Amino acid sequence: MDGFDEFLHVPARLSVVALLAPADWVEFAFVRDAVGTSDSALSKQLTALANAGYVTVKKGRDGGVRRTHVRLTLEGRAAFARHAAALERIVAAARPAPDREEAT
Repeated sequence: MDGFDEFLHVPARLSVVALLAPADWVEFAFVRDAVGTSDSALSKQLTALANAGYVTVKKGRDGGVRRTHVRLTLEGRAAFARHAAALERIVAAARPAPDREEAT
C-alpha cells in the first residue's frame, strides 16, 4: 500500500512518532512515561528511529542534571504523515458504504 511504512508500523515506534508529531523537543522521561515503556526499550526504539533518520536525539545538562530530548526530523514528520494517511485509507476501506449501512 502506498505510504505504508513497515518500519514505523512497529507499535512501539508508531507510539513514539505519534507522540512527537505535534511537538518540538520532548524530554525522554515524558516520552517514556507517555508510551508506557522502560528506559532501555525506549532507547532501543529511539536509536532505530535515529538511524532511519526519523528522529534527532539531543543530550545535555540542565542545572547539572543530565537530560535527553528528542524530536522528529523533517523526514520523520513526512514519513509519519504518509503512514497515517495510509492507515486512514485502510480504515476508510473497511467502513461500510452509506447505502449498505441503511440496508441493515
